[in-house]
Amino acid sequence: MKNVLVVFYSLTGTSRNVAKLLCAQQNWPMAEITPVHRRTGGWGNLLCVLDSMFHLRPAIRYEGPHPADFDAVVLISPIWVMRLASPMRSFLSDRRGRLPEVAVVSVMGGTGCPDAAEEVGRWIGRPAAWSTTVTAREVADGSCAERMQVFGAALAGTPGSQVIAPPMQFA
Repeated sequence: MKNVLVVFYSLTGTSRNVAKLLCAQQNWPMAEITPVHRRTGGWGNLLCVLDSMFHLRPAIRYEGPHPADFDAVVLISPIWVMRLASPMRSFLSDRRGRLPEVAVVSVMGGTGCPDAAEEVGRWIGRPAAWSTTVTAREVADGSCAERMQVFGAALAGTPGSQVIAPPMQFA
């Protein structure tokens, strides 16, 4: 079984809920990324859109153990305007070349981002090993729980775990 760290960024709490679920299912530690300048209200939403459109990387704080101390890191991030949320881009940019194996969980409101794992791969210089997506609705109604269990078990290398596709995708 791999030693795995879950790192998440969450603006609305949805990605945080996915991280809590996965950590509870697999007994993995969790770490959080927060922007130095909060993005709340109408102005905050506009900043999120501009960050995505122009691939900006805002200043962040990281609260958690050093990712290099783990065999793998699961990155959980919302999708903003068809792109990875900018605080997660900042995290990846700051740690380029110093991350272990990476898995990606994209949290989307609706249309999402079919290539979020590819975007992560571009930032870290190699493909993400595993990826999947969940919608905000699946998180709210709990219907993503089984998929997260299978995803976590497959990543951990749990004997008897099986890979399901779709919705699981591999880079």
